Amino acid sequence: MISWQARIVKLCCRIFVKRRMKKRVADPMAAILELRRTLVRFEPYSRRITRGLSVRDVRSPVPGEWLLPSGEPHEGAILYVHGGAFIAFSPLSHRRLTTALVRASGVPAFVIAYRLAPEHPFPAALDDVLAVFDSIVASGVPPSGIVLAGDSAGGGLVLSAGLALVRRAPGGPLPGGIIAYSPWTDLLATGDSIRTNARSDDMLAGEHTAESARNYAPTDEMKRDPLASPVYGDPTGFPPTLIFASESEILRDDAVRFAARARAAGAPVELVHEPAMPHVWPIFFDVMPEAKRTIAQSAAFIRARLHDARVSLRARSLRA
Repeated sequence: MISWQARIVKLCCRIFVKRRMKKRVADPMAAILELRRTLVRFEPYSRRITRGLSVRDVRSPVPGEWLLPSGEPHEGAILYVHGGAFIAFSPLSHRRLTTALVRASGVPAFVIAYRLAPEHPFPAALDDVLAVFDSIVASGVPPSGIVLAGDSAGGGLVLSAGLALVRRAPGGPLPGGIIAYSPWTDLLATGDSIRTNARSDDMLAGEHTAESARNYAPTDEMKRDPLASPVYGDPTGFPPTLIFASESEILRDDAVRFAARARAAGAPVELVHEPAMPHVWPIFFDVMPEAKRTIAQSAAFIRARLHDARVSLRARSLRA
């Protein structure tokens, strides 16, 4: 049984998000630009969502913002990658989710403002994520002290980043863990839930998946690349990963299939299914008890992974 708050959120998503997404547009680029302009109008409100935290803007190597918890600084970092079909949204649009994650875990987060499609197609966004990961490591945080997290397209990006890092240094240092909320892992849209959950998904319209994917990866060859669609990658050696998906969303099978592939390769992956939740429900942290529970689970995972990293580094230094 889902909460009454979740029922209200689901209804609002259907009225204000899905209904708009189902409309056909004559000029897709004009629609993207209008969406971005609409989001900018909400930025003054988003800037006020900082209770108990300080914010530091960053311009290089990739723009973004550090969300820093008050009190004694915590070892480690979260690298958060927002969703938005690769075409929209920003660190500000996701402040509800990211600030909740920082407060619950006590760990600083860098929220990246990666380059958006279609002006910057694959692999621009992934290159930006990897550049920020490397810059955090260069600042003195060990790779195992970083947890990657993201939602929707951003959830796919953090899984792609995990594959890229494994490929870059087989057996070498990897992130301490990865969290993906409702990840988009298959830009070819071959999962059954794209069709079977088209009516039950409260937010996304399955018929627009192909168009959205084309903005980021214009060709099928690009879409099939594991660094664009991580479900086609080899997750052997993948770091510990926590994936959340709703049973009713069109991207359910994107999460299920990636988790199954990772487990078959021996990777430590936990998949959490929630019934009848809207896409990326943790973003409704301030109103939904289910979102609060998911944030608490995520924070516990982050703390556990960073604790294990500290223990491992300490043991390695004693052996040296």
